[in-house]
Amino acid sequence: MDTGIIGNPGIFDSAVTQDQDVSDAPSARTPPVDPRLLKYATASRAFFAIIAAIALLQTAVIVAFAWLLTRAIVGVIEGMPASDLAATLGALAGVVALRALLAWVRELSAAGAAARVQSQLRAGLLDAIGALGPGWLDGRNSAKLALTAGHGLDALEAYFGRYLPQLVQTAIATPVIILVMWWQDWISGLTVLLTIPLIPIFMILIGLATRAVQKRQWATLQQLAARFADTVEGLGTLKVFGRQHRAAASIASVTETYRVETMRVLRVSFLSGFALEFLASISVAIIAVSIGFRLVDGALPLSIGLFVLLLAPEAYLPLRQVGVQFHAAAEGVAATDDVFAVLDSAKVPVLPARVPVLPARVPVPGTLDAETGTLGRETGTLALQGVRVRRGDRMLPAVTFTAAPGQIALIEGPSGAGKTSLVAALRGAAEWEGSATLGDTDLRDISPSTWLAWAGQQPGLIAGTVTDNVTLGDPTPDPARVDRALALAQADGIDASLPLDVRGAGLSGGQAQRVAVARALYRHLAGRAPVIALDEPSSALDAATEAALWRSLRGIADAGATILLVSHRRSAREIADVIVALQPAGVTR
Repeated sequence: MDTGIIGNPGIFDSAVTQDQDVSDAPSARTPPVDPRLLKYATASRAFFAIIAAIALLQTAVIVAFAWLLTRAIVGVIEGMPASDLAATLGALAGVVALRALLAWVRELSAAGAAARVQSQLRAGLLDAIGALGPGWLDGRNSAKLALTAGHGLDALEAYFGRYLPQLVQTAIATPVIILVMWWQDWISGLTVLLTIPLIPIFMILIGLATRAVQKRQWATLQQLAARFADTVEGLGTLKVFGRQHRAAASIASVTETYRVETMRVLRVSFLSGFALEFLASISVAIIAVSIGFRLVDGALPLSIGLFVLLLAPEAYLPLRQVGVQFHAAAEGVAATDDVFAVLDSAKVPVLPARVPVLPARVPVPGTLDAETGTLGRETGTLALQGVRVRRGDRMLPAVTFTAAPGQIALIEGPSGAGKTSLVAALRGAAEWEGSATLGDTDLRDISPSTWLAWAGQQPGLIAGTVTDNVTLGDPTPDPARVDRALALAQADGIDASLPLDVRGAGLSGGQAQRVAVARALYRHLAGRAPVIALDEPSSALDAATEAALWRSLRGIADAGATILLVSHRRSAREIADVIVALQPAGVTR
């Protein structure tokens, strides 16, 4: 994550997004193996080749085991010499050991492939979110995305470790075993051929039901995660207004819904397992009865009858296991649907050519002063001409102003006028129309991370030290620059090595705000952002600290920075060179 474009959702953003899927639209029902898996997770391609080879060997071992066991049993009955019987039993033991070895190799391959695919999909998900930009992310709930990338992709282990190997095993073993049975006894082969379609038919019906209830369970888990995250974030506000008990009751309600959905999934799983086992048992019984009558009648030799009878359960077993493993893998499949939806969305431009993914350091017009670490006035003027920002179904009034290097542009106006929305548009978090340039460069052609340092109303701090937060995005942190940035932000009284918990816990509201401002200033001092945008940077500061911050900003501007300052404070006018007064507007469609 880059220092200059750090988003932080509102405390109660779930009110809008908690029931919204990660994907933009519900995904269609996918085949047993989603083709997008091969597209987005290249590690899965080699995995399919490996498990196909293992499945072919396992099928050969199954046939060999049935044949050797039949030969040993029939040999004992017919008085086979002890030496021949010992050789047969030795070969049988070798086949059993080989079967166990192949099962171990399959498990090992599946575990390794699952880990590689999880890593690729997580990396792809992060890259896709980065490509889609803050504007796309602004309409999603971060808790749901985190659940999908974490717990959801962890569930792929069952999908890769059990379901996919069993699916490949079924595709290879079942037809081969049926052909061997047909070759030895066409009546038994025909019986299997006529009865085995019942299992896939029931599997499809059960699979549809399982997929539906699993989707509901996954959606409920996402909602629970989003509700819990938002409640924890806004717990202080809830306590002040005495609404914490209602929030707890809401979480309890969603938890109960999740319990009900989980029990429904288990019921479907147990019933489907019973149905598949019942069908397979009845089918094997039919074959056994047919073989038994023909053995009594003398129409079928014992060796063939026993060999076919040993193979019959193996013909049905792979299909039964696919049904069983589908339930274990269903959660991972549901999560990959959400991941694939995000990856697919990344192929569709959300803000066409407005937020390109570029390297961290892309030169912008201007010269860098090596001594001061700031960009000179040659950087160019920030000019907005008729910029209209879209927020939901609202198109805000057009904004026109210019801010040259060395100037502070104060953006003021009543709540709802679009001050924060204007800054959001500049940092790529909102759609906009009109013209915006930095020097001779269209802002649509460069990433905000290459020219803008930003501190929003929410500090957006992370777990780590104060230094980690100030230097966020800098591969080579400079301790001296950290101290200078903290001093300019009036946060020099905060120990740079102080460890912070999640969301910057360990600092007061004013301290957290000043650290966020220091982060933006550090980015500018490092020569990575000629423009600084600060959204209400003094809202949690006392008058004296605010005055000191204004003096620092004035000094930074005088050194060549362009500063966009959003503030309600009248005192901000004293340092402003340009005042942009915004007025609220009605809904325009």
